[in-house]
Amino acid sequence: MTFSISQAARRAKQASRAIATLSSENKNQLLQDIANTMLSESESILSANAKDLAQAEIDGLDGSMQDRLRLDGSRLQGIANAVLEIVQQPDPVGAIDNIQQRPSGIRVGKMRIPLGVIAMIYESRPNVTIDAAALCLKAGNAVILRGGKEAIHSNLALAACIRQALEKQDLDPAIVTIVPDTDRAVMNELMTLSDDIDLIIPRGGEGLIRFVTQNSQIPVIQHFKGVCHLYIDRAADLEKGLALLENGKTQRTSVCNSLETLLVHQGVADRFLPQAAKMLTEHQVKVHACERSIDFFNAGIKATEDDWYAEYLALEIAIRVVDDFDMAVEHISQYGSAHTEVIVTQDYSAANEFVRVVDSAVVMVNASSRFSDGGELGLGAEIGISTSKLHAYGPMGAESLTTQKFVVFGDGETR
Repeated sequence: MTFSISQAARRAKQASRAIATLSSENKNQLLQDIANTMLSESESILSANAKDLAQAEIDGLDGSMQDRLRLDGSRLQGIANAVLEIVQQPDPVGAIDNIQQRPSGIRVGKMRIPLGVIAMIYESRPNVTIDAAALCLKAGNAVILRGGKEAIHSNLALAACIRQALEKQDLDPAIVTIVPDTDRAVMNELMTLSDDIDLIIPRGGEGLIRFVTQNSQIPVIQHFKGVCHLYIDRAADLEKGLALLENGKTQRTSVCNSLETLLVHQGVADRFLPQAAKMLTEHQVKVHACERSIDFFNAGIKATEDDWYAEYLALEIAIRVVDDFDMAVEHISQYGSAHTEVIVTQDYSAANEFVRVVDSAVVMVNASSRFSDGGELGLGAEIGISTSKLHAYGPMGAESLTTQKFVVFGDGETR
């Protein structure tokens, strides 16, 4: 039977009413069942993932894409743990905030409600299949998941686990729809179905996100790229700074919260850059350095304007010596992607000013950029990291997948 995205979206819209009114207890049980089923079916999931990895090798996918695609026992356990953490979070749906008595006698508040049907369009990462489904379900939404062809076997295996959990609670399977057809035409049609889909969240390369943003007839949450900066201030603890540089750049390069640019105050450059050069050399990190820093790196390449905009997603980094705090902030303002920025400093005033003036979704003081992640920030998981401000900014958890409606309580008052 030929898959129809328009019919699937219509069924999801109808099914969204059931998940929107499901009790907190039943939603949490559903999420527990998804986590348990995924672990019990780990062998079949990893077998499906192996097919995707083998095809990725044939297709010549780069190392960062293959790393995003890869599943193993540890990663599956991590995904399951994220789902169970979401279970422990308060249900965002139904909460009424800020009830105020008006002079007319009415009482006015705002109730948090689901968005309805959310479509995820994503590349490579099969963990998004579970993360997105779990967060949407917690927030009372139906979800349509359209993954890339490079992860199709993994996504379908994970989808089977979700379907089993839905069937166990006798819920409509259309609450979570995995698009089995990776043809571009299906995605193009999906982006026109504004009657049935309330929001699209693309997650992947900058090209995919720009394409969806430019062609969708449905509101889009954007996350273009992560050009994350580490600024070593003149009052920095250099030992801390080196540790944050090593963790942010070398722990896992294929993720959007890895560091791409290092900024160093001229007052500490002579002391910090030799240490940085030794560490980066040990990790075989390719360095693009400005004129004031290149002499510290034996194999350094002179940085170009393009390097300040680059999201390498590899063992590669751009390095610039800056005159002062203001020059660092100006660099971030010009070249940053509004994702995550870090300052290393023992100066309380500098830390506060950095937090105040840097306009990014996540701003950190003396902590690794790798903490810019829904799970690490207490969301359990994330459906994406929004670098646009409507209607969410930064890592998006369950609450970001809801909106609010006004509720008014009266006793016969008239205007």
